Formats: sequence, structure tokens, C-alpha cells
Amino acid sequence: MGSLSRVKKNRGKPGVGIDNYCLYPADLDPIATLKWAAEHGAEGVQFSGLKPEHRALCRPEYLKDLAAFAEDHGLYIEWGGGQHIPVNMETGEPVDLVPILLQAAGEARILGTRIIRSCSGGLMRWNPQNPETEALLDRTAKALKACRSMLMDHGVILAVETHFEFTSFELIRLFERCGARPGEFLGIDLDTMNLFTMLENPEWASDRLLQWVVATHVKDGGILLNERGLTTFPAAIGRGVVPLEKILKTLSVLSGLVNWSIEDHGGEFHLPVFDPEFVSRFPDLRVPELMSLIECSAMTGERIRSGECRITSREEWPGICEKRVVEDLEALKKIRNKIMETVP
Repeated sequence: MGSLSRVKKNRGKPGVGIDNYCLYPADLDPIATLKWAAEHGAEGVQFSGLKPEHRALCRPEYLKDLAAFAEDHGLYIEWGGGQHIPVNMETGEPVDLVPILLQAAGEARILGTRIIRSCSGGLMRWNPQNPETEALLDRTAKALKACRSMLMDHGVILAVETHFEFTSFELIRLFERCGARPGEFLGIDLDTMNLFTMLENPEWASDRLLQWVVATHVKDGGILLNERGLTTFPAAIGRGVVPLEKILKTLSVLSGLVNWSIEDHGGEFHLPVFDPEFVSRFPDLRVPELMSLIECSAMTGERIRSGECRITSREEWPGICEKRVVEDLEALKKIRNKIMETVP
């Protein structure tokens, strides 16, 4: 088991694929997404989330067909459907993670993948009505510890995305509270651009999380200082200011078998950093890291003025998503080729 979750060993290099979220506007079911990947040069797909009508298709026979298609075409599969926060952030009601993760683990077993991506919420710190982060960490640790045996019995790793719930510092503390070890039952799905939105330098945060990374959302992007605070946004691969080559080279030295799944989309995120109360919700933020973000903001401004990158609206994304993802794949493969020339 697990042959599809990581690049086949005879390839000798990380797979360059996509996250299906890139193609949400195309309304493709999972098998159609794999077909798109095979036809457009992607080497695999991370299915981080599915529309309800596509989720309903995922019965055992369909999943077996999905796995067979991937095997026949040499594609990796990484699965989604995970959750790590045991709270409904809209209602505040508790959520039992066991049945959610049991279903995802069972599906992953059918697919032959070890990776289950988990993302449980939105911009949590932006809403003061949400639970305090420290309390959320405690509840999350208790819930995940209760799932440890089940996840290990299924041979899967819950890959917690660097999303908008916890910073890299907090994720490390969470894993420590769970008594987890790298490669065991918890890991990181490293979204390289989301780190900006959590007031973290992408390279520094990636280094902090390095030993835990089991999957990726390779995403370029920018960060801008303006009258509202900071604005972050995704950008085409190679056109933003996320140091992807440095991050991915370091990751390759650790393990050349972690797949690189592109997640690109439109939209932007606003960080009200001029509000002391908001900034206080990031207790691990230190001056050097904040200064590095301001430096990245200056670099982003230069790239925008030169026409190298721009903010793509969510409304514009459906009309350009397929073309841009193809360009992203080509750009990321060039980065991979350059890195592989220097990595033993």
C-alpha cells in the first residue's frame, strides 16, 4: 500500500501535479480530473476537497476505478476529506473527528494512498468570536490523540495543511502535544503561499516544519503593505515572491519523494496588521520575521510595477484556470529540473 501516494521510486524525483481545487470551475469529477492531469502533463492529483455531487460518487467501486486509472497512467493520488479541528466554527458545536477520519482513511486505503489532507476552517483569527487559539489547540490535540490508533492501523497520515487555523509554531506544538513523530500519523501539507497570510516568512516557516512535510500545495504569491494593512494573494508559479526554488530544494534534500501539487486560484486576503489586537493573536511573531514580510512587500510591489505578477480576482479565475495551471506545471517542472541537477 502507498505506491500512489508518493512518486514511484524509479522516477527518482518528486512528482509535479495539481490539487483539484485549481480546476473547481471546470466542474470535473475525480476520474475526469485524473484524465485532465494525464492529458496536460500533470503527474498526479491531490484531491483536497470535492463538490457534494462528486463526493457522492466516491463509493468503493468508483474509488477502485480511480486508483486503476492512476496506476495505468503512472499518476499519484493524495486524498482529502480529513479534519483536525473538533469544532464547528460556524455554530461552536463539538465535532466528532473519529467517523470523519475513519471514512477518509477507508477511502485512502482503497486508493492505495497514505496521504489524507486536512483543512478545517477559514480565517479564524480574523473573527474575535472564534475560540482562542490556545484553547483550540488543546481541544484539537485531545481529539487527534483519540484518532491515533485508527490512523496508524489504516497506515495513513493526516496531512494538516498550513492554512489559516494555526501557524507553523503552533502546528509543531500541536504535534508535540499529540505525542506524534514524523512519518507516523500526523504530518504537514505545506501550502507555501498561505504562510504569508499567517504572518510568516514562507522560507523560514517551511524550514521550521521541514521534518513534518508529507505533501504540498505549491503556490507562489505576493504580499503588499497598504493603508489597510497587508494583502496577500496567489500568483502564477515563478511570478510571485515565494522562494519556491529554495523551499523545494531543501525539501528535496530531506526527501525527494514528497510530491509537489500545485494549488493556484484567484482572490486576495487582508490582514489588519495596524490593529494591535489582531497582531496580538500571533504571539510567536517576532520583529525580524515581520521585517522580512515588509521586505517581501517591497519585492511584490516591484514585480507588480514590472508587470510580472498581479492580483487575479476570484471572478476572473474560471476563465483562465486551465491555461494558468498548464503554465504553472511547465514552470514548476523547470524548477524541478534545475533542483535535480544539484540534488544527489
